Amino acid sequence: MNNPDGSIAIQFSNVTYRTADGRPLLAHLNLQVLTGETLVLLGRSGSGKTTTLKLINNLLACQEGQVIVEGKSTNDWDPIRLRRHIGYAIQEVGLFPHMNVEKNVALVPQLEGWAAEKIHGRVEELLALVGLPPAEFRRRYPHQLSGGQRQRVGLARALAADPPILLMDEPFGALDPVTRADIQREFKALQQRMHKTVVFVTHDVREAMFLGNRIAVLEKGALQGVYSPTEFLQSKDPVVAEYANVLRSEMEFMQEVRKASR
Repeated sequence: MNNPDGSIAIQFSNVTYRTADGRPLLAHLNLQVLTGETLVLLGRSGSGKTTTLKLINNLLACQEGQVIVEGKSTNDWDPIRLRRHIGYAIQEVGLFPHMNVEKNVALVPQLEGWAAEKIHGRVEELLALVGLPPAEFRRRYPHQLSGGQRQRVGLARALAADPPILLMDEPFGALDPVTRADIQREFKALQQRMHKTVVFVTHDVREAMFLGNRIAVLEKGALQGVYSPTEFLQSKDPVVAEYANVLRSEMEFMQEVRKASR
């Protein structure tokens, strides 16, 4: 695990977000994300996880309260500067099909006006970092990649301008179990080297336990609590205990399978 330094990178202060018809998707959210930690947002579909993520980079604006990023309200950030300050990786990846891998990864540095030589070096560095040899992959187009390879390119693109904050919305959810486990391990190793501030959305308890320094549990737009992995397993909160019981059941099932195969 990486070691957060205790300073606050992102803060939600009594944040409420409603749809156009007045339906609340988040209610009175108070939450802090520490610099350098991986905070996992865990919850069912419709619990408010993705809404929380989009409030950070101002893709959505709250009606009450405020979201503070690095000491400044998102209302006071220029939206473009804020979004280029934050990497964003999603399940669908969102690579541009008419651009090759190199151009997809280089997009934000180009928009930032980096010199061509610096961009080339950064693309080479990141492709190697995510396990895609540059000589083999930089000229390929998205349709020439596997799902796992596209996800790696998406992660490289999110990191391209070296943002201090990374938002990840179920980025590995569409992958097969073997590829997903490989990329989870690779991402954890990367995070231990990079020490980014990461907010990671998932509904997978095992993924939350494996990747998170802390786990924030959302239920019907409300924050149930924030826990270390150990605290999460020991929590008496009924909602949290249900997730922990699912994890225990899966572990017990695997133990029974191993016994039966002997």
